[in-house]
Amino acid sequence: MTRWLQSGRRRDMCYLLVAEGELRGQQLKSRLESHYDERLEPKSFYGSLSALVDGGFVEKRADGIHDAYALTEAGERRLRKHVAWVEGCLEDAADRPPREP
Repeated sequence: MTRWLQSGRRRDMCYLLVAEGELRGQQLKSRLESHYDERLEPKSFYGSLSALVDGGFVEKRADGIHDAYALTEAGERRLRKHVAWVEGCLEDAADRPPREP
């Protein structure tokens, strides 16, 4: 797996972008903060977002005085691949007999 998806925050950003289509940076940050129920440091948040842009998984465009972000096709493919892996892990766990206490 490439490094960009090893961060839970970056994965969550991608989940939000695939669900919403496109968000301004502040909208994305606010949705994450709401989900995490805590404030995110802007420098850390925008650093994670920049890593996704630099990796080609998120595209950035000017939207007036703001920047808007959307998942690229490559980003969506990688995210779906990760989801399939997680689902496979859960299916494997469901197929195992319960552990003895």
